[in-house]
Formats: sequence, structure tokens, C-alpha cells
Amino acid sequence: MAEPLVSHVSDTARWVAVYRAWESQRPDALFSDPFAERLAGARGQAMAKLMPRNSRSGWPMIARTKLIDDLVAAAVREGCDCVLNLAAGLDTRPYRLALPASLPWVEADLPEMIEEKEKLLETEKPACGLTRMKVNLTDEAERSSFLDRVLKDPKNVLALTEGLLVYLDEAEVRTLGRDFASRGVRWWILDLASPEILKMMRRQVGAQLANAPMKFAPSDGVAFFEALGWEVREIHSIVQAAVRFRRIPFFLRPFSWLPEPDPRKLGRSRWSAVVRLELGR
Repeated sequence: MAEPLVSHVSDTARWVAVYRAWESQRPDALFSDPFAERLAGARGQAMAKLMPRNSRSGWPMIARTKLIDDLVAAAVREGCDCVLNLAAGLDTRPYRLALPASLPWVEADLPEMIEEKEKLLETEKPACGLTRMKVNLTDEAERSSFLDRVLKDPKNVLALTEGLLVYLDEAEVRTLGRDFASRGVRWWILDLASPEILKMMRRQVGAQLANAPMKFAPSDGVAFFEALGWEVREIHSIVQAAVRFRRIPFFLRPFSWLPEPDPRKLGRSRWSAVVRLELGR
């Protein structure tokens, strides 16, 4: 029997890297990732071909990438003294963003992903102080020990969980949010989808992602995180950003004319966003 293209959540990193590679080849590229094609490989290209027609160009991922790039830059300007990227996958921001050489950037992921990434990028030099750590983030004790080590000294930490939360259940996300808060993480950048978006994704690509089931999409949206002590600094709709960046397909543009839902009462709306949270003082 052939091995499934997506055998684990980590494999989705190859799929996302394909879209970064495609965007980087455009004359009007929103960002440049010269490593993405190498990281995606043939397996990533095959995954991208399985996506539904309405997102096959990768426009949601491209918009998400650009939004998070800009939010990371904003946090650095505001005094961020450490970036903690959980489930970093094949992210290349330490190499491709203009970051201070003195900035510590910590990536955490499963041993196999860390080892593969280090091999593929062994000849490249990051712009900042990059450290990679092998951690099973779904193991609460292991994650807690890791956070205790990493968050011992920095005061203005930015936690990044791009593409991670959707694969966790609500209890796991709640614990993670409390873990960050109890250790004084200042900012948290995450992507969030409504229950209707999750249903649509399960319907369209659920078979391909059977080994990486999508779970988290709270009906109360950002209020889920506010209940944990976080304050919302910024909310950026993926659809509205894709329109602004001129990446949304023409046939989907009418969806951008619909009123944005209340991000705390998502109801039956199809909505996704990138959010920057700040720990309440």
C-alpha cells in the first residue's frame, strides 16, 4: 500500500512551503522565500495538487504568511526580545526577514522535522540568533519543561503558532494559552478559523488530511482567548487581506463584500483571520 502524502501534521509544512515558493516567483511577490521550493520538495508539490479549486493557488496561505511577516516586524519594533515559534515546521522567517542579529529566535518541533530542516538549510545563515529544539508539543510535561527553559530570561516574548492550533482540541489550546500567560509571554500571533470554515475544509480535503485531522475552531472566536487573560491587539481577516494584496481569485471576490462577522460570535459565517494577542496587564 502506498504511503499517504500526509502521514502526520508535520507533513502539512511541505504543502505550505509550495505556496511560498509560488509567491516568490511572481514579479509582484509579497515576500521572497528562496528556500521554499527546496523545502517543499516533490511531496509538497503533490499535496498542493490535491487542494480544492477555490484555494488551489494557495491564496489563504499566502495572505496569512504576509500578515504574520508584518506582525512579527511590528513586535520587533515594539521591543520583542525573543521569538518562540512552536511547530515551526519549514518556516524560514529567521532567514528571509530583516531581523536584528541580536534577536533570539527559538524553533520547536518534532525531532524528525528539525533534523530534516537542519539538513536542507545547513549551508544557509540566518539573520538572527536561531536555535532549534526537539520537542513533542502535544506532551504536556515535555512542553512545560521546554517552556520553563526557554522563557527563563526574556521579558518581551512573541509566541508564534502559525498553522498549529487548528490541529489541537480546545482543551489543548486552553492549556497552551495558560502556559504562555503563566510564563509572561507578551504577544501571541495565531491564525483562527470559524466552525463553518473548518466544516468546509473537512468536506473538501478531509480525506487527504485523515492523518492530520483539523479540530480547533471555537464558535466564540477571539473571546476564547480573552477568557484566558489575553487582550486582542489586532485582527486581520484573511479574505480582506487577500483582496488588498490582490491574491483572491476573481470568482471569490463577492465574498469580500459581505459584512465581517463579530469575531466573538462567529455563528455560521465563513471567516478566518490572523490575530495578535497581548497578555493583559
